[in-house]
Amino acid sequence: MGKVNIGLRGWRFEEDEVFDENGRVRPIGTMPEDTKLKILRLAERLGDPCDGCWLEYGREDPGRCRQGEIIYGDPGAEVLLCRHHEPDFLYWFREAGGKNLAGDDEFAERFHDWFVEGGGAPESYEGIDHVDEDPDNVPTVPDQDEALPGLEEELEEFDEEDLSDLDIDLGDLDR
Repeated sequence: MGKVNIGLRGWRFEEDEVFDENGRVRPIGTMPEDTKLKILRLAERLGDPCDGCWLEYGREDPGRCRQGEIIYGDPGAEVLLCRHHEPDFLYWFREAGGKNLAGDDEFAERFHDWFVEGGGAPESYEGIDHVDEDPDNVPTVPDQDEALPGLEEELEEFDEEDLSDLDIDLGDLDR
């Protein structure tokens, strides 16, 4: 088994740490801590608008916001992007000092500040050419509008205080 993206590009998981032999999400308590945190955060962020779009039009015209497809950073300080805004983030990360903030709690906030202050990638800047390698050989992953298979049942058993400590709100999981 290899590494897979789940729901969004960016965060990669060891397939056997997340899915059982039937392609269902393993019990949360059996996952390594960093995997568990990312899975819980993904469950919260699936379907959210792109941070770049939200910063551009969000409050005034939320209908123009594209759905996030790519996630970078650490849980709680992540940046969610559409394909259109990914090059802006990559430019900030690679060329404008963002790399120095990797792992910092202010990672997303600093990108947002840079972006709002007019930061963006030059038109000629190339982002990443995503390639799906052997997509038929990984467990079925739900559409972004669906919950991860088996995760909702698992979360119902989770203590509310534990979720609060992780700064995760799953109230809108049943979109």
